[in-house]
Amino acid sequence: MSRIATPASIEASPAASQPLLEAVKKQLGSVPNLFRVVGVSPAGLEGFLGLHGALGKGALDLKTRNRIALAVAEVNGCSYCLSAHTYLGKNLAKLSDEEMLVNRDGGSTDAKADAAVRFAAQLTRERGHVSEEAVRDVRQAGYTDAQIIEIIAHVALNTFTNLINESLKTEIDFPAISVRAAA
Repeated sequence: MSRIATPASIEASPAASQPLLEAVKKQLGSVPNLFRVVGVSPAGLEGFLGLHGALGKGALDLKTRNRIALAVAEVNGCSYCLSAHTYLGKNLAKLSDEEMLVNRDGGSTDAKADAAVRFAAQLTRERGHVSEEAVRDVRQAGYTDAQIIEIIAHVALNTFTNLINESLKTEIDFPAISVRAAA
């Protein structure tokens, strides 16, 4: 059960959040619990959707963005985001089950994406305190400086949702995936 009340509908959400949630519904066909929880704060929802929308127009493809989300969710122990991004990875990004398992381990079966996912997982684990070699490795894999900034921004965006979902215990409204036990 969520630690704060999740509005049951768009209409039950704060007035300033309602048009933003309507846009989410138009895009996704429904309004997942995460969006309704964040929508309790219209400013929080606007900030989240603004960054999400801007990064969606960035240079990283949908598959790589989803791979990063899975790696970050696993590192941060967020079952809600693992569940959501496994569902989205399979149905929207068209990632294989094998690929998503490798993503959760902080890698990828795709050589170039592997560098981005490894970098994202390291950023998350080390809270940004990565080595010069880590930046060099992602650059040598073919990512531009602008794409490296986008990888970092995706880590931040996904960490935000992980923090929301774990601290507030957002009810999972996707087929549930559990975080692996720490080794």
